[in-house]
Amino acid sequence: MKLFRNTLLGATMLMGVGTTSAFAQEAAADPEQGGNAGEIVVTATRRATSLQDVPINISAVGAEQLSRQRLDDVRDIADFTPGMTIADTGPGSTGTIVLRGLNASDTDSSGASYDDSLGVYLGEVPLYYDFKLLDIARVETLLGPQGTLYGLGTLAGAIRNIPNRPNLDTVEVEAHGRLYGKSQSGDVGVQVDGVINLPIIKDHIAFRTATGYYFDPGFIDYTLLLQEPGVSLPQPSGPTGVTPADYAANLTSQSDLNFEKTFSTRNQLLFQFSEDLKVNFTYAYQETTTDGGQYNSNGVLGTGRYESAARYIEPVRRRAHLGSMEINANLADIADLVATTAYTHVKNNAQSDNTDLLLDLDYGYEDFPAFSSYNESQNTRKQFNQEVRFVSRHGGPFNWVLGGFYNEQKRQQDYREILPNHPWVEFGTQPNPDEVEYASYVRSKVTEKAIFGEGTFKVTPAWQVTAGARYFGYTSEVAGRATLPLLGEPVSPYDLPSAGGTSKKSGWVWKFNSSYNFTPDIMLYATYSKGYRIGGPNTVAPCVLPLDPTQQNVCALPNEIQFGPDTTKNLEVGLRAQLFDRLLTMNVNVYKIDWEGIQVDSATINGIVGITVNGGKAKSEGVEASFQLKPVTGLSIQGTYSFNNARLTEDVPSIIAVNSPAGTYPSSPIQLDALAGDRLPGSTRNSGSLGATYTMPMGEGDIVADWTATYRGDVVTRLGWDRAFGDKLPGFVLHRASVAYETDKFSLGLFANNIFNKFAVVSVANDRSRVGLNDGVLLRYYKRTVINPRTVGIEARFKY
Repeated sequence: MKLFRNTLLGATMLMGVGTTSAFAQEAAADPEQGGNAGEIVVTATRRATSLQDVPINISAVGAEQLSRQRLDDVRDIADFTPGMTIADTGPGSTGTIVLRGLNASDTDSSGASYDDSLGVYLGEVPLYYDFKLLDIARVETLLGPQGTLYGLGTLAGAIRNIPNRPNLDTVEVEAHGRLYGKSQSGDVGVQVDGVINLPIIKDHIAFRTATGYYFDPGFIDYTLLLQEPGVSLPQPSGPTGVTPADYAANLTSQSDLNFEKTFSTRNQLLFQFSEDLKVNFTYAYQETTTDGGQYNSNGVLGTGRYESAARYIEPVRRRAHLGSMEINANLADIADLVATTAYTHVKNNAQSDNTDLLLDLDYGYEDFPAFSSYNESQNTRKQFNQEVRFVSRHGGPFNWVLGGFYNEQKRQQDYREILPNHPWVEFGTQPNPDEVEYASYVRSKVTEKAIFGEGTFKVTPAWQVTAGARYFGYTSEVAGRATLPLLGEPVSPYDLPSAGGTSKKSGWVWKFNSSYNFTPDIMLYATYSKGYRIGGPNTVAPCVLPLDPTQQNVCALPNEIQFGPDTTKNLEVGLRAQLFDRLLTMNVNVYKIDWEGIQVDSATINGIVGITVNGGKAKSEGVEASFQLKPVTGLSIQGTYSFNNARLTEDVPSIIAVNSPAGTYPSSPIQLDALAGDRLPGSTRNSGSLGATYTMPMGEGDIVADWTATYRGDVVTRLGWDRAFGDKLPGFVLHRASVAYETDKFSLGLFANNIFNKFAVVSVANDRSRVGLNDGVLLRYYKRTVINPRTVGIEARFKY
């Protein structure tokens, strides 16, 4: 029950905007697939094509760069992808990913574990989850709608993590380790992982496994934890500070609670019946645990930059299972069939300090000096999807892709709030040994079906045109109930009849694309496309009508149960050029996006619980550019820049929730209007990077030295931030460097991230209207997520 739902580690950039991010990666391309030496072959268009020849907006980071720059998961790639802003909110969630500014919701200190504005793929399976980038061939990022090429219709773009497939011919063994320390942390970070590839029957059956363990040390201390909840005083010396004696009697501390412990494994079994028929089975599992958030409490009761004022530890345990079967078949040299069936199961358990929420609701709990509360949540997401795709291979001037998609997602959310040792309530009229103050459950099921495809005609050897379309339909069902045991209702919401509703929509999206090669090294392309994001259920228990005005109501009215779809229309023009015998590579594109029916966070009227609603129109315009220069042998200089201007274009009434009067109690929630011109929150207007890589042969290998500076501009935390008690978070520059000795068999290196130990805030929770005193109790509601401090370490890799 939260009111509303970035760390950018400095990363070496080597990235091309809109077209390529991997100029300097020494990945051998297959000439038969159209690639050139030193370029990456990608499959984003459903055909293997040299990255620099793809006539759409795509960037890619190859395996060599992933390992050299220590890019462990999706949160690490923003510095390589202009147009992308990622708020790394710690290991408790995947984080918040915003492409080209298409976000209208408040920033949050705990991030997001689900987002359907973009597609995140592991192989051919769509799953918004931060699976570790173990044994990954490349990461491809497509900006703009992709609904005519992919089963999952994407509003803002898609991120594809392409794994290495089992090798039928050769035994492969690789081991990797990393040891490092962080400023502000008392622990040592450790990462160990490995890859084993075993041909079982040569040319026919092979098994490949990639497994790793990650311990990332925490750096946030929880210094105001309660010794005995409900008995110990959370604010024993008043709102201005804590005396040593009062601290010893009531409070305690734990250090480095935002650590990450992750176990990750991906296992594949490949059957190749012939060159024309292959079946690949995949099972992946990942589990992450932590005990705290990556945020501070803005100095409450004297806490520092790397300290939280939470009264309770805040553990999170996340688990994900993925099982899939992929069939690849050549159908008489007319078309390739790719059929993928997948099941994913994600489960998140979390506990967090709930005290400030109940104080903010102003029910009088602050009258009890020892009052405190925590909440427990369990969120489960089960997804089954099936995609069948045909890709032409008959040759000639016309080629095509045609596919069908089915996706069923079931979500279950159970939530409850606990009041430990609360003395002045009898917890209703029923036994309530767990001291539950509020409990709810929400079940939902969203089913989507789609047919999609596109065709490309080569008018001349230099000029091609592409048109695509998608027809889709979805249904959304939601049911749930809330209970208030303090008022005599049952302790379990399952003991009450549920309420809910159903919604359905259908529609079309389309795409037009054309490109012209003036020379083999200079291409101009343009795309006009429509994007669509389905609507769905809010995870708030529906109200049972009529409401009882004499009791507390925390629920969603009928018009708050579901939210509708939103759409974008995207126009972009890009130029790619390789000049001076490819010593200089330059890429630039400009885009304009019109966004309608935008999905934005708001709150229920009853209980002020966070929900998603639709409202208004917005526009995003920008430019993305990159270059790579190789002035002398062994030296590569790279740079990127992006500018994004994303803002509302019409007023949206009563959509921004604040307290009035701000910062004082008693107060009441009101909803302000969003206005045309309001900047969209959560993404930077300006970002860029500049770096250099130098490679010098030595013995049987190379010494590789790398330095990069990255810049992330300012970010606003909510719509109408300057009048809605939000923030404009300052921009910052980070530096990263590494030096390593690399051969075909091993590598050994030193690295440092955030070299100058920059402190920066990347997102916040709640707004400043909820900061203040409530009958003498100082609220700790406002939180600031901070970036990782300086990290220095050593790593080694061995291959057989």
